[in-house]
Amino acid sequence: MKQKLIYLLTVLCSVLLLWGGNKIATEGLALQGDGTAAETVKVRVVEITARVPSQVVIDGITQTTQDSTYFKGEVLAGARKGQVLFAKQQLDPLMGGQPDQVQAGDKVLLTHNPDEQADTDWIWAERVRSDALIWLGVVFCLVLFAFGRAKGVNTILSLGFTIAAIFAVFVPAILSGQNVYLWAILVCAFIVVMTLLIVNGPGRKSLAAGLGCAAGVLITGLLTFGMDKIIRLTGMVDENSMFLMYLNGEKPLDLKAIIFGAIIIGAVGAIMDVAVDIAASLYEIKRKLPNSSFHSLVRSGYTIGRDILGTMANTLVLAYIGSSLSVVLLLFAYNDSLLYILNREMIVVEILQALVGSFGILLTIPATSLICGLLYGHRGGEGEDGPHKAEEAPRKPSWEDLPNL
Repeated sequence: MKQKLIYLLTVLCSVLLLWGGNKIATEGLALQGDGTAAETVKVRVVEITARVPSQVVIDGITQTTQDSTYFKGEVLAGARKGQVLFAKQQLDPLMGGQPDQVQAGDKVLLTHNPDEQADTDWIWAERVRSDALIWLGVVFCLVLFAFGRAKGVNTILSLGFTIAAIFAVFVPAILSGQNVYLWAILVCAFIVVMTLLIVNGPGRKSLAAGLGCAAGVLITGLLTFGMDKIIRLTGMVDENSMFLMYLNGEKPLDLKAIIFGAIIIGAVGAIMDVAVDIAASLYEIKRKLPNSSFHSLVRSGYTIGRDILGTMANTLVLAYIGSSLSVVLLLFAYNDSLLYILNREMIVVEILQALVGSFGILLTIPATSLICGLLYGHRGGEGEDGPHKAEEAPRKPSWEDLPNL
């Protein structure tokens, strides 16, 4: 009963904190949209009315410059639901990466064409891809529930709260010009506490994992802050950074603080994973062997951590490389100097993320092991599930066990 009450209180407090955090984070938020953006609707193509190639003669050679496809689409949602709109898709075959021509049955997005001289009021904007992603997410949740049952439901719930904390609290706080360092720490703390209480429940195991994760995130934050001073980052990672700087004229965004937030938010998941693995493993050891001492538990934590370290460090490094692979390819293709590439701020930030995150994981291992030794080592095998008895070791056979002849 106590566990269920704490679970419900955690869910309720999470909702209230997200709601309150969103109210505070959006205070003074001024978005660039002025409400005059072109109307966008989602339609299903019901009929292709014409395909018209546009051709020009260049140096005596006839070339197709554009393909125009005229079609009718039925609006699937919104105030215009059920209406059939006449639209045009215009493609340039000479440009690479062009989308496929629309076909009957396709779901696409149309935007209203403000040009009164145009031959259609609506133009093709993009294919609808979100439907497939939603179905993939639904399948993921079903598989997670099938394997994890109650744990799977709790995982989905905690994941939803985590996403809400990032997009409903952290992002608005940055855009409104508030202290990014403070909000990054608060969001990380919320994610760690909420996830551990919802997924694992209250107890010494969650306490040990939470304290170990806090130590790892603290080290990650201090390293990021210190390295920012040493390597003198400006925050101008790419061309988008310039737009971010002048997004809020009254309160210019702190680009270096955004890098700080990105690094610790990106590392907190891996750090929490390591802390939970070690805390759970040592808790199970203590449950099976109640007489385990502080030193034996710490040594076991170090041993378990060494096996985890390599794969988790690879996870971080590969995630950052994969997310920026296209940019790395361009830099290598158009720059002959490896020294110049390695000193570009964009590349430096990616390397810094991987190294600092791995450093945080590395120091989470001894921190969590020491905390588990302190919390588990001087007590019996009592835990969340009540007192546990040590499993008796099998008795060695003796001559007395032989049958009398």
